[in-house]
Amino acid sequence: MERQKGLICVIEDNKSISKLFATILNKSGYQTIEFQDATSALEWLQSNQPICILTDVLLPDMNGTELLMNIRNNDLLASIPVIAITGLAQPGDEKKLLSAGFDGYMSKPINISTFVSDIEKVIESKKQQK
Repeated sequence: MERQKGLICVIEDNKSISKLFATILNKSGYQTIEFQDATSALEWLQSNQPICILTDVLLPDMNGTELLMNIRNNDLLASIPVIAITGLAQPGDEKKLLSAGFDGYMSKPINISTFVSDIEKVIESKKQQK
């Protein structure tokens, strides 16, 4: 078994998609914690700092941009990379979400073969910015 690479927080209201993300990440040596709504995730984040947060943009209790603002406004969480993973894949959606402050963007359905490496690139890029 590969050494644990760190904890990634997955915020996705579709349980089967959330489970898919967690399975891929777990097989690549990451630990995961999953939430189906932003409120529960934010409560957990008050006392936990994962190495990365993956979030759907359309959540039942708030949109991903509102969630991102909550994260960025918390000094303990502000430097954590946040990646939007969304079905919003129209021209301009990626630019709009990156401009809103997300560190990365992936459209659904994800590319399973590059999923982990795409996340790792965002994590490394964020480390370089510090």
